[in-house]
Amino acid sequence: MAQKMKPTLLLRLWFGLTRMVPGLFDALIRRAHLRQGADPARLGERFGRASVNRPDGQLIWIHAASVGEVISVSALARLIAAQTKAQILITTTTATGAKTAAARLPDALHQFLPIDTPAAVNRFFIHWRPDAALFVEADLWPRLLRRLAAQSVPRALLNARPSKTRKRAPRSMRVLLHDFSLITVQDVTLVQEFIDLGLASTRINAPGNLKADIPPPRVDEALAQQFRAAATRRPIWAAASTHPGEEEIILDAFGAMVRDSLLILVPRHPERGDAIAAELIRRGIVFSRQSAATRPAPETQVHLLDTIGDLGTVYRVADLAVIGGSLLDGIGGHTPYEPAQLGCAVLSGPYVENFRTAYDTLCASGAVITVRNGPELTANISRLLSDQTTLKTMRASALAEQARHVGATGRTFSLLSPLLSPSSPPVPGPDRGAAHD
Repeated sequence: MAQKMKPTLLLRLWFGLTRMVPGLFDALIRRAHLRQGADPARLGERFGRASVNRPDGQLIWIHAASVGEVISVSALARLIAAQTKAQILITTTTATGAKTAAARLPDALHQFLPIDTPAAVNRFFIHWRPDAALFVEADLWPRLLRRLAAQSVPRALLNARPSKTRKRAPRSMRVLLHDFSLITVQDVTLVQEFIDLGLASTRINAPGNLKADIPPPRVDEALAQQFRAAATRRPIWAAASTHPGEEEIILDAFGAMVRDSLLILVPRHPERGDAIAAELIRRGIVFSRQSAATRPAPETQVHLLDTIGDLGTVYRVADLAVIGGSLLDGIGGHTPYEPAQLGCAVLSGPYVENFRTAYDTLCASGAVITVRNGPELTANISRLLSDQTTLKTMRASALAEQARHVGATGRTFSLLSPLLSPSSPPVPGPDRGAAHD
C-alpha cells in the first residue's frame, strides 16, 4: 500500500467545517433531496441511515453520481455481479440517477450517497462494510475516501473524465487518489493529467470509454423505409434530443436553407410534442407527427418524432444529425456515441460539458463539427447536405472512433479483477466499526 499522505490545508478545512457545523450541510442536503423530487421516505439515506439490510457475503460498492454515470457503468456492473457473484450496491446523488439505476440494474441495491459529515459517513460504513469501492468518472468526497483508506478497502476510479478540480487543487487530489489501486480514463490523452499529479503511471490505464461501449440503438427498418420514401430525392437531416429554445434555433436554420430537405425533429422529452407542433403550425411548416400516427409524405417538410425508442432509426437514415442539449448553455449536451455507432455525421453546439472528452475526440477525428451559433449551424447544414464526399468522410470517421472503444467494458473488468477478489484484505465488521472523524 502507498505511504499515507498528510491532508492539505484545503482538506483539513473541509474536515473541520463538516465536523464543527454538520447542521449546515444537513439543511442543504434536505432541501436538495426534496428539490430533486426524491422519495421523502428515503431522506435518511443521505445521512447514512440505510433503508435496506446488508446481505451476507461480498458487497461491491459502485458510486455513480447521476444518469450519465449510471448508464456508462451499467454493463460493467452486470459483468462484475455475474463474474464475482457479489452483491452490487450502487449509490447516486440524484433522484434521476436513482431511477436510472432501478431500471438498468434491478438486481443491485440502491442508496443515496451519504453526506460527507462524520456521523453520516460512520453510519454508512458500519452498516454496509463494502469489500471494494468503485467511483465512476468523479464525485470524490474526502471523508468517504479517508474512511475507505482507514479500512483498507480497495478503491478504483473508473472512466475518469477531465476535471476542473484536479487542475485547481492538484495537491488535494493527489492526496485523495494516491493510494487508489486503479484509475481508468476515458481517453489516452487524460493519462498525463494523472501522472502530473504525482501518481504512478502503472496504476493509470486507458481501456476505452465506457460511455462509448454501448449496444447499438434499435433500428426499425420499416420506419426507416418510410422516411426514405418520403424524402424521395431530398437529403434527410435530424435534430435529436432537443430542449426548449433549441427547436427555434433548428427551425430558423431550416427556414434559411435554400435546398429542400426532410428534417426529423426529435425532442428530448416527447411530452413537449404539443408545444413543438404549435410552433410548426405558427411557422406554416408542413409536418407529420409520430405520436399522432401520421407518417411523412413527399410534401412533408418536418417529421416530429415525439415518441421514445426510435433514435436508432433516425441515425440510420439521416445524412447528418444535430445533437441537442448543446446549443444553449446549462444542459451539458448528450452522448454523440449513439449516432457514431450508426455512422451518422454530427453537428453540435459548444455546450457539451457532460461529454467534453467524447466531443473533443470525435471532433479531432473529423466525425463531429462544432458550431457556435445559429448562422454557423445554418451554413454548415447547407454545406454538408450538398457535399456527400465530406459527409462520407465524417461517417467513416465516426465508425472508426466508435470501434476504438468496443470492448472497453471487458478490458476494464480485466483490470479490476484483482481488486474484486474475495481474498482482498478483510473489511472490519460492525463490531470493529468504531466511529471515525
